[in-house]
Amino acid sequence: MTIGERLNDALQFKTIFTIQAGNFKIPITETVIISWVVMALLIGLSLVLTRRLKQIPSGPQALLEGGIEFLNGLSKNYFGPRFSSFAPYIGTIFLFLLAGNIIPAFTPVAVHFGGRTFEPPFEIKPPTRDINLTGALAIMSILLVLAAGLRARGLKGWAKNLLHPVPLMLPFNLLEYAIRPLSMCLRLFGNMLGGFIIMVLIGSAVPVVLPPLFSLYFDFLDGLIQALVFTFLTVLFLSEAVTL
Repeated sequence: MTIGERLNDALQFKTIFTIQAGNFKIPITETVIISWVVMALLIGLSLVLTRRLKQIPSGPQALLEGGIEFLNGLSKNYFGPRFSSFAPYIGTIFLFLLAGNIIPAFTPVAVHFGGRTFEPPFEIKPPTRDINLTGALAIMSILLVLAAGLRARGLKGWAKNLLHPVPLMLPFNLLEYAIRPLSMCLRLFGNMLGGFIIMVLIGSAVPVVLPPLFSLYFDFLDGLIQALVFTFLTVLFLSEAVTL
């Protein structure tokens, strides 16, 4: 398979199976399957790591509590005593993005033996390279921002805030509810798709040695950075919405 063919194949969103719901057919793509796998892994790990908790943490429990404290800290710094209302969503979205971004690192690599190259039996593609997923996450976040703003200020206070600092800003403040999710969606999608394309090209041109090395950056480091950026923007927009 040429580099062009492999790249074209990698950028396709293949339908694994279709669910029939009355007159509607719901295609289940690779993105959906990988997202389900990521969710199953996170749920499984949470069940395993929260068994037999001790009063004095040690080993895995200490790491778990440190991770939870870090995730809660993202909310505490901006929401203070009200952090518990937002921490579950903030923590969940960060863990899902982090796991979804780094899961391609566990794709099997090509093996060279006896003068022949054996291609990996399957390829794990990051779900965040699909703009449908990044768009859905961005819409979820902006809907939470809208709901939090209405709850904190009330309908009258929220509508009044749209006129800040001057009534002339009304259309621009309203437009932010479309621009912000679009920006979040495209930023995450563009960065993850770009990194994914580079990894495909590297794996096609030099299938040995280089892919694992570059994976340390494009899958792990860049995946962590993009998860943090998306989560931080969500926290920032929420903070602006609930600040009276």
